Amino acid sequence: MNNVKKYFSIRDLENLSGIKAHTIRIWEKRYNLLSPERTDTNIRIYSLASLQKLLNIILLYNNGYKISKIAKIDEEELPSVVREIIAKNSMKSHAINAFKLSMINFDFSLFQNTYNSLLATRSFREIFWEVFMPLLGELGLLWQTDTISPAHEHFITNLIKQKIYTATEKLQVIEPTRQDKVFVLYLPENEIHEIGLLFVNYEVVLKGYKTIYLGQTMPIESLVDFQKFYDNIHFLSYFTVEPNKDRIDKYIEEFRQEINVKADSKLWILGRQTEHLDQNNISSDIRIFGTIEELSKAL
Repeated sequence: MNNVKKYFSIRDLENLSGIKAHTIRIWEKRYNLLSPERTDTNIRIYSLASLQKLLNIILLYNNGYKISKIAKIDEEELPSVVREIIAKNSMKSHAINAFKLSMINFDFSLFQNTYNSLLATRSFREIFWEVFMPLLGELGLLWQTDTISPAHEHFITNLIKQKIYTATEKLQVIEPTRQDKVFVLYLPENEIHEIGLLFVNYEVVLKGYKTIYLGQTMPIESLVDFQKFYDNIHFLSYFTVEPNKDRIDKYIEEFRQEINVKADSKLWILGRQTEHLDQNNISSDIRIFGTIEELSKAL
């Protein structure tokens, strides 16, 4: 399951490309765009080269090329035509496809080269919003449909984390310019989905605030000591899977009791589990944000 994936079903191609399997079959039959192999049970399977070709075809198709015209392009010339399109237009769709391929084949060099190409014309923040966010949005579906394994997901998410760390570190060489708040960022116990909180940390630092980043699965009692050192603390957390809908209201009560929230301390929360909070349990010391953009505007 965790080996490099060399062959793909037509459903895999559909999930990775966003093009319906029915359409892929039509392109294959009518225009001979792909040449699948067959298993012993006569099921189509596609090579990594076929996946790469399909992603290139889709980039041209999304940039106004008709399939009939694409079919007439020599297969060896296809990558150069794609490069011309990328040079004239946004690299966004090409970059997302390249990152998918780097993930499928555990190819760090492809990831790094693609990222560096983006960085030549974009800021890290633009890359995250325009490319990484759509890519991350697709990972759940790809994992659920068994197109990728947990190893693939961990590979690509950890590379993205590295980029967030690097971008944040560059900002942190400058002393914070805003002193009215101190942000303590953490994930609750058993919560390990960290990318969202890492990028929130980047956004808060970018706004000029001091942050203390604690990371994954922090018990509430470990947060108590911060109130001895700082005033106007804003604890900031991201509830993706924990605390779950059955525990989230109890968690808020435990937080209040353990931290003994002072008048100048707040708890800011993001994540889909916040949808399950009892609104009657929300007081002025707690603020819920639907998106990172919403939080960023509030800073």
